[in-house]
Amino acid sequence: MIFDSLLGMFSIDMGIDLGTCNTLVCVKGEGVVLNEPSVVAVKKGTNRVLDHGNAVGVVAKDMLGKTPGSITAVRPLKDGVIADFDITEAMLGYFIRKVHGRRNFFKPRVVIAIPSGITAVEKRAVYNSAERAGARRVYLVEEPMAAGIGAGLPIAEATASMVVDIGGGTTEVAIMSLADIAVCESIRVAGDEMDEAIIHHMRRTYNLMIGLQTAERIKISIGSIHDDTEETSCEVRGRDLISGLPRQSVVTSSEIREALREPIGQIIECITRTLEHAEPELSADLVQNGICLVGGGSLLRGLDKVVSEATGLNAVLVDDPMSCVARGTSVYLEHLAMWKDTMESDDDER
Repeated sequence: MIFDSLLGMFSIDMGIDLGTCNTLVCVKGEGVVLNEPSVVAVKKGTNRVLDHGNAVGVVAKDMLGKTPGSITAVRPLKDGVIADFDITEAMLGYFIRKVHGRRNFFKPRVVIAIPSGITAVEKRAVYNSAERAGARRVYLVEEPMAAGIGAGLPIAEATASMVVDIGGGTTEVAIMSLADIAVCESIRVAGDEMDEAIIHHMRRTYNLMIGLQTAERIKISIGSIHDDTEETSCEVRGRDLISGLPRQSVVTSSEIREALREPIGQIIECITRTLEHAEPELSADLVQNGICLVGGGSLLRGLDKVVSEATGLNAVLVDDPMSCVARGTSVYLEHLAMWKDTMESDDDER
């Protein structure tokens, strides 16, 4: 441990929010230094990453839905966990090298945020991917804990702190106290399911087939969930399901609001179930402390109002919710000696 601490003085250690849609990397003392899509472009039928242009992250995302027959753009994580081990390893290796560069001889220690509901096998896949990608030591922290620290909540104190982390693949709902999770629930309904709901709406209502990137743009530009949200509209381009020809339509925010009610309803049910399982004293704290909304999915217009109305608690969207988990991993790095007993490490697996 002493030797590892000495190496830590010379290595560029990093915290990673390994997300279904985006991967963020923090470096101790520097904050978020990388924020790229969790997408890799490979030669079709292989796990070989395209060598031209480092086809990982932003470059690979631009290829989604637009690749020729010889190339496949892959998102190697699904529902917050690794779906393709080799491609995840290649992606992590690219991100670690991009941050670490050639500035340092020593391999970095890495803190990775993971969904609270993943299995031991899925954790092992994260360890293996990070180690083979170039990490010297790997620590795992549950996303709600990292989000709570990144949001500046007093999670180490004897008071309840509640986080709702809506990412791309999972929604994590947790109540924390005394540096641990008291009640937690994880569901695999989040931003991706919102995009799918928009795709289904366009197909059902307009006979228009659109891709995931277009659905995401609609969600970001006019997506909302509360009835008080200002009415807007946008043009949507895709392929006509009847003629097979390119076509465009105009869709309104009220239509998208209706399309999103089912996935948002599942998230609200998850929040209320978590509250129902809390101890009475924790519930009493939450009347004053409220709920913190983090993650990219929490940016949906009116979501804070809907959560407040459903729970009777004050729901607040934190500053820069997309980087909240990553910032939390950075705090873990800065105080590794203090927090290491609350994290799992690859040493535990040996």
